[in-house]
Amino acid sequence: MNNVPNVLLAAGSSSRMGTPKQLLPWNGKTLIEHQIEILLETKQEVYVVLGAFSEQIQPLVKRYPVQTIVYEDWSMGMGNTIAYAINQLQANSNPPRGVLFALTDQPLVTSAHYKLMHATFQSGREQIIVSVSESGWEGVPVLFDYCYFQYLQKLHGEFGAKQILQTLDRPMIKIEAGALLVDMDTPEAYKRLYKKFNLQ
Repeated sequence: MNNVPNVLLAAGSSSRMGTPKQLLPWNGKTLIEHQIEILLETKQEVYVVLGAFSEQIQPLVKRYPVQTIVYEDWSMGMGNTIAYAINQLQANSNPPRGVLFALTDQPLVTSAHYKLMHATFQSGREQIIVSVSESGWEGVPVLFDYCYFQYLQKLHGEFGAKQILQTLDRPMIKIEAGALLVDMDTPEAYKRLYKKFNLQ
């Protein structure tokens, strides 16, 4: 099995939500717990990147067999957060062959989708694997071959991995995600999804 960890980006302040998204209820647990459990089903290592509200979130994360990365300068933006996470992965004695980024606020993405991304990945072939929504939007969850770490390490400010997808002239492997790619950025969006998809 390829050494391609899942990195759950959960460092943001949820400013548009008005409350920590990571701690929102979702099917009998918190949103971040839900995402961790889904990612663990891939059987790949899981890293959880925390920043804002880390003291509140860490006790929940510690219940799971995952690695925690706390980025104190999370307010500098998503780009800096991603760069920091990649630096931490690179410091391992067994550096990864790629990385799969996931977001806390995409609770509809299934373990089957993540597993398909991992199964599609072939190390050393300079692959970028993106998820495609039913409207044609392409982005996270996204998997990068290790050869792109040099670009991820240079990200800064609010420019996340999407910037690399837009600027690199490389063919991407696209995996359809249909209606799974729904972000929850506002209380209204969360309430709508919670009402429709929560069973508990």
